[in-house]
Amino acid sequence: MTNGYKIVTKNLNLFYGDMQALKNVSLEIPGNKVTAFIGPSGCGKSTFLKTLNRMNDLVASVKITGDVYFDGLNVYKEYDIVELRKNIGMVFQKPNPFPMSIYDNVAYGPRIHGIKSKSKLDEIVEKSLRDSALWDEIKDRLKQNALGLSGGQQQRLCIARVLAVEPEVVLMDEPTSALDPISTLKIEDLIQELKQNYTIVIVTHNMQQAARISDLTAFFLHGEVVEFGNTNELFSTPRDKRTEDYITGRFG
Repeated sequence: MTNGYKIVTKNLNLFYGDMQALKNVSLEIPGNKVTAFIGPSGCGKSTFLKTLNRMNDLVASVKITGDVYFDGLNVYKEYDIVELRKNIGMVFQKPNPFPMSIYDNVAYGPRIHGIKSKSKLDEIVEKSLRDSALWDEIKDRLKQNALGLSGGQQQRLCIARVLAVEPEVVLMDEPTSALDPISTLKIEDLIQELKQNYTIVIVTHNMQQAARISDLTAFFLHGEVVEFGNTNELFSTPRDKRTEDYITGRFG
């Protein structure tokens, strides 16, 4: 790990064509903590999240300068992208289960990575569904199509699918914004559980959520990190006037 940190970025800049979406972002994200990114829409927080496992590689006009290190290795120079995305999983804003059975959704990743044994797959599926707090609700329905689950269950299934390949980091891009309050609470409780074994990085547009579940918070504005630190301190005694204006609702 780089100085004991799980992910470190140094002077990260990202351009979509001529538009600069990230400006000199340098952050140190510790392991086994929940780190939240907040800020108004279009401030760069989701763009930054996607640079951590190279999801922005899929966008044609993107140019990136600066460095991203994961466990001390440069993700753009020293990592195979398949290996990187196995280690740094991603949960999206809208639940996106595959149109197949619940079981096959979770077994999909392990199969791709070469696990063929049915007993081993059964074990991984059960563990992943337990770890995503879904097993008790759906253990008798594993053969049913995942698209029949509720929105909140689908999102927990997507988390199970990420966990099935045993990542070290789970990135979450507004994972509860499409969900009702009860499902949101279940996912928040789940995130607290998961940080025992994983490093969680979450983008949220909901400041109360960041305050409830994260250990550290970064406030993004116009592609820059204005302030980053302990969540309680950032919300109670922000050091930057712009942070204070945002969290007190003066803009955004």
